[in-house]
Amino acid sequence: MSAAGGSLPRYILIRLMLVVPMMWVLLTLVFLLLRVAPGDPVTAAVGDKLDADALEARRAALGLDRPLVVQYLEYLGNVVRLDFGTTISDRRPVLDIIVNQGGATLTLTIGAFLFALAIGIPLGLLAGRFRDTAADAGIRVYGIVAYAAPIFWVGLMLVLLVVKLFPSWPTYDIASSETKYYVPDRTGIILLDAILANDSVSVVDILQHHVLPCFTLGLLLSGVIVRLVRVNVIQTLGDDYVEAARARGIPGGRVLRKHAFRNALVPVITVVGLQFALTLSGAILTEKTFNWPGLGAELVQYVTARDYIAVQGLVTFFALAVVLVSVAVDILNALVDPRVRY
Repeated sequence: MSAAGGSLPRYILIRLMLVVPMMWVLLTLVFLLLRVAPGDPVTAAVGDKLDADALEARRAALGLDRPLVVQYLEYLGNVVRLDFGTTISDRRPVLDIIVNQGGATLTLTIGAFLFALAIGIPLGLLAGRFRDTAADAGIRVYGIVAYAAPIFWVGLMLVLLVVKLFPSWPTYDIASSETKYYVPDRTGIILLDAILANDSVSVVDILQHHVLPCFTLGLLLSGVIVRLVRVNVIQTLGDDYVEAARARGIPGGRVLRKHAFRNALVPVITVVGLQFALTLSGAILTEKTFNWPGLGAELVQYVTARDYIAVQGLVTFFALAVVLVSVAVDILNALVDPRVRY
């Protein structure tokens, strides 16, 4: 590979081609792991509500009486058609759950990352530039504490401290016609619906209710970003081209912004992008702490109910989201740094 890297279109094409085997491996793992769990999923979910004949009919309807290979091929075909199955316990299509509740999880994830980036990047740059100073030590302690703090505890403490300023009503209460403001559901994302409705009063109210959950999750994510930015800035500031820029009399702040930060950004983009995907699929504790009606809360509910089909469908969706985000991150890296191209 040359120093300038390969062709960007060729790199993107190869990464898109690699999506197929990556997804196949993930889907196979999801299918196999859920089927090694002990017990019959239909009996576990609704065994106390149906008689033996009805249970057998439900198994047949779900295809659980077929050979494992047939179930596997049908599962792959359904996923290709974006059919994630129908829940056992309440007979809801999993795709409907994703459409209806996914907007809340996406809103939480994006809001949390905006807070995390706004906190983590400046603090990481400051710590990297002033390495081994009191400011660096304080920022490093912050990063460790933020990363290690239990999210449910941080959420509860913030609720106790600032709930009067930033109440944490769940999104479905805000969107309900029984509450103070009502926003017609167009996109499944309540904030976007309020903006499309040109309802400034509801936009302000919704933002007020979104601040606390998003800030809580973003605060903890910022700990990862602070440490990552700091390490990469320190490494980049030691490179020869940075020393040459300093020797030419360029001010330290400009060296950091114009020369060091872009090269330090490549590994940061990779980790932050993967963190975004994992947050999208793993904001369960935040959703439970704030009664947030997202996919994480739904997943917990169906795990508790031992609803095998619902858990399989939601986990499959999360796995696909992680793969797609990882591909997007790779393409973004190739745009920032041509050296990573094939």
